[in-house]
Amino acid sequence: MKASPVPTEDGIDSSHRAIAERMVKLMEGASGIGLAAPQVGLPIRMFVAHVPADPEGEPDPSGLPNSTESAQAYFNPVITEFSKDLEPYEEGCLSLPGINGEVTRPSTVTMKAIDIDGNEIELKATGLLARCWQHEIDHLDGVLIIDKMSQMSRLKNRARIKSMEKAAKR
Repeated sequence: MKASPVPTEDGIDSSHRAIAERMVKLMEGASGIGLAAPQVGLPIRMFVAHVPADPEGEPDPSGLPNSTESAQAYFNPVITEFSKDLEPYEEGCLSLPGINGEVTRPSTVTMKAIDIDGNEIELKATGLLARCWQHEIDHLDGVLIIDKMSQMSRLKNRARIKSMEKAAKR
């Protein structure tokens, strides 16, 4: 289901910061690069992300960031601009362990959000960072990678998905 906006009229308070800190610990403990509040049972529009730089990777020729130096928290994020080029990439999800599949997404996005200090920010990213933001915002909109996977990836994961669905009904 779609998550509700975080009330930010009075800024980001200590409870929001505590949620972000706990989510970062959970994300890191699971070796993830992003975690959305609905994944931990909170129906709010917030996610954390830390996409470390590839030590062997080259900087993106566009000069846009494709990684973060540390974990970041984003409140009420919205993608305001998508590049026209689409790139397939094998994605996984902490909510669906063992399920990976090809998801095609725009390679570059611009996102508006509120940061941990209560500042309105506008960021542009490419590569894995842009993909991470899109993936986490999908969670805020009630969308999972299985909803966006290629048909071949869905078929490849069909048995595992059915098994998870059956276990969830118990």
